[in-house]
Amino acid sequence: MHHDGFDRYGGDVLAPGWRDAGKKEVARVGAAPGLVVEVAGDGFCGAVTRVQSGTVELEDRRGLRRLFPLGGGFLIDGAAVELTVLAAAPAARTRTASGSFAAEDRRARIARASRILVEGRHDAELVEKVWGDDLRAEGVVVEYLQGVDLLEQTLRDEPPGPGRRYGVLVDHLVAGSKESRIAGAVARGPHGAHVRIVGHPHIDVWQCVLPASLGIRAWPEVPRGIEWKVGVSRALGWPARDQADIARTWQRILGAVKTYRDLDPALLGRVEELIDFVTAPAAGAGSGTGGG
Repeated sequence: MHHDGFDRYGGDVLAPGWRDAGKKEVARVGAAPGLVVEVAGDGFCGAVTRVQSGTVELEDRRGLRRLFPLGGGFLIDGAAVELTVLAAAPAARTRTASGSFAAEDRRARIARASRILVEGRHDAELVEKVWGDDLRAEGVVVEYLQGVDLLEQTLRDEPPGPGRRYGVLVDHLVAGSKESRIAGAVARGPHGAHVRIVGHPHIDVWQCVLPASLGIRAWPEVPRGIEWKVGVSRALGWPARDQADIARTWQRILGAVKTYRDLDPALLGRVEELIDFVTAPAAGAGSGTGGG
């Protein structure tokens, strides 16, 4: 029935688009890695980690990952959107974990003779995670140095030179320490011009990870006489019964490091210094030690 000339059925019901008349248009958004969306009616909020076989994987701030079908049912800033497969972006430059632009040809170059020696297994794993892509692109090898005490023997066995520089990262390089005495001896020795030794000021490389990245307020103070990793783990309520517990805790810490922004600048500057040193042209190598 018509009243006052108003046709409440909107005229021709067979006209194109009649089913969508009055519906709000929903934006179609490509599911780009890192895009943060909310699942409508679910409350799950996370960043896109991958798109595959008609699904999108989201990771929330606690690291929980869930799969959802592509399409509608998502919100961005409260507005409904439809997630779609991201169209190939022309010439989009990605960054490595260190923040540098990734080279288009990601194949590692032929290895240089120069290398970076890292004291401590955890330290070496952290350097690999953040700078590994950059170092492979430069053809630089990272080697685990079991202890700074072994450095002089390593240099005797495989002497450095103008085209074979060694960058060395050690823990706790502070004045008066064993590490600083060894670094000084190397700098004054026959290989000093071709070796750069740097270190961070922390007791342990765990402290080079920013507490906020782990969801803690600060790294606890550990009384003297207690092994630092054990004391920290106990203070934070993390298991520390044996080395297996400590190893699992390290994997938890390492897993929280996504980019260089998760690390203390005291470490960032030192590693970048070593990379510059071992990749610089052969002429004019500098002198031996650096501080932390």
